[in-house]
This record gives sequence, structure tokens and C-alpha cells, in this order.
Amino acid sequence: METILATLVVIGVLIFVHELGHFLVAKYYGVGVEAFSLGFPPKLISKKVGETDYRISIIPLGGYVKLLGENPGEEVPPELLPRSFSHRPLGQRSAIVAAGPIFNLLFAIIALSLVFTFTGIPYFKAEIGGIQPGSPAEEAGLQKGDLVLSINGQEVTRWEDLSRLIRSSGDGPLDIRFRRGDQDLQVQLQPRTMETANIFGEKVYAKLIGVSAPERYEIERVGPISAWWHGLTYSYRILEVTVVSIGKLITQKVPLNSLGGPIMIAQVAGKQAEQGVSQLIHFMAVLSINLALLNILPIPMLDGGHLLFFLVEAVRGKPVSMKHREIAQAIGLTALLTLMFIVFYHDILRVLGSQ
Repeated sequence: METILATLVVIGVLIFVHELGHFLVAKYYGVGVEAFSLGFPPKLISKKVGETDYRISIIPLGGYVKLLGENPGEEVPPELLPRSFSHRPLGQRSAIVAAGPIFNLLFAIIALSLVFTFTGIPYFKAEIGGIQPGSPAEEAGLQKGDLVLSINGQEVTRWEDLSRLIRSSGDGPLDIRFRRGDQDLQVQLQPRTMETANIFGEKVYAKLIGVSAPERYEIERVGPISAWWHGLTYSYRILEVTVVSIGKLITQKVPLNSLGGPIMIAQVAGKQAEQGVSQLIHFMAVLSINLALLNILPIPMLDGGHLLFFLVEAVRGKPVSMKHREIAQAIGLTALLTLMFIVFYHDILRVLGSQ
């Protein structure tokens, strides 16, 4: 039950934020909004307030905002033409479409900043969590639980510092000072070029000594300004990694079975909810950035596809014809359905334990 509730919260909030972006910017420019729906038809409940029909629909795989005159061929009463989407300037139409992904990015920054403000920033100490058999670390006598203090005279406080200094070391040995219990000790060892995996699961070679990070993380308490700065920079790093991931998926450097869909989201959301609200919000922020990037892809049927049409319109000086739009949207729909099939397929395989 907790997993189902967490999944509904995660998906519902992210869809709401995305569609709220379209809705608010459309209202700002005076464009009529006929419907605001969480989920796809058939509708479950609805209430009309003013000109807008607010709905919660049965299929929770997305949502939509129906704008007045959204389609170029749509008939709009003459008195409502000034409020028609297709009759607004190109810049305003682009802003309305781009607002959905932008709101998802803003949500991630705000959510992470609030989590960092109230719960602090998680980090790993420069403590050895494990030793690889036969590694330079084992041969030098390092042990699990040793706290690294410095490498070649450079102070180390966090695991990321330790990893960076080892990987960037040259061909010479490393002088490592560490604390074991109440004793400060020192060893000298020679890193080796070893095979490892990066965050995308790709095999890479790097200078290593054969140690792994501790299992438990620490919390650093920071002030509001620092928390918001970390929220911004952390969101940027997630965005950067996600962009690279999409590129690697397209070039098939990362396997398609790494993709996850609603079932995987439900599994992860349930686990994060068990660890607390802050972990769930952190997961939502990461997912929100992924949703923003997915929607900005230049695929017809997505926001990025509409922005691509607007770019062509700006270059040509006139809108893309309905015939060409329909062909492109048919191709885009086929691509999206294929992607959904692949995602669901691998989700089911994970549940069955086949991958």
C-alpha cells in the first residue's frame, strides 16, 4: 500500500508541476485554457471553474492542458480569436510550450534546496568501506574502517576527494596518512591501472588502489544560502548526467535494458518512501529532471516536437502545414509507443528476475 501511495504521489506531483507550467504561462498571455487534466481519458472526476474544466482521469501516465485554438485547423469563434493559442505570436506560443519542462527543472532545484535546508547535505567520509583482495591497499596493510586523512600531503575529508586524488595521481607512489582507532598511521603504496565501471556501467580503466566507499553516509548541516546553491549545482549535475545518458542510449553505448518505466518507478518510489520523506523528494527531483529532458526531445507529440515546428516556422516565416504536421506526429507517436513497449518489456523482465 505504501508503494502504491508513493508512486501516485511521485507521478501525480510531477505531472501536475509540468502541466501547471503550461497552464500558468498560457493564462499569463491571455490564452484560453479549456481543460487541465491529470491523467489521460476517460476522466474520473471533473469540475469546471470559469472557462477551464479541471479533471482527474483514469490513466495515470501523463496529463495535458487543452488550449483554445491549440490546433491550427481548429474552428474558433471570431470573438475568441484574440485568446486562441494558434493566433498568438510565435514567441508566446514557444514560451507556453517550453514552460512545462522548465517548471520540472525549477521543481527539482526547489525540492533539493528545501531538502538540503531542513535535513542537510549527505556525503561519504574518506573512510575505507571495503578492500579488494590482492589490491595495493591490501598489500600496504590498509583495513576496512581506516579513515584517510591526507594523500601526498593534501588533506582529505570526503570520499570524492580521496577518489579524485587517487585517480589523478601520476606514476609515482602515494603517501597515505590515515587514522585507525586512536592512532594516526602512514603507508606508501603504488596505484595500479585497473578495470572498473563508470556510472553508466561502461568498462573504463583508471588509477586505483582497490578500496570502496563506506555504506553509511554522513550529513552536513548548512545554512539556507548554501543549501540553495547546492540545490542548484546538484540539479545541474543530474541534468548533465542525464543528457550524457540519453546520448549513450541513442548511440547504444548503454543498453536499452537500463531504461525504467512505471513499474521501476513504483519499486524505487516504494524503497525511497521507506527511507523517509527527504529521500522520496530527492528521487522526485531526479525524476523531474528526467521528465523535463524527455519532453524537450525534438519528437512530435512531445513539447520538443512542438518547439521544433516553431523553429521551422521562424525560419520559413509561416507555420508547418497540417499535412506535414500529421505525418510527423504519426511518426512521433510510433516512436513513443515503441519506447513505451521497450520500457514496459524491461520492467516486466526485472519483476520476473530475468535481468
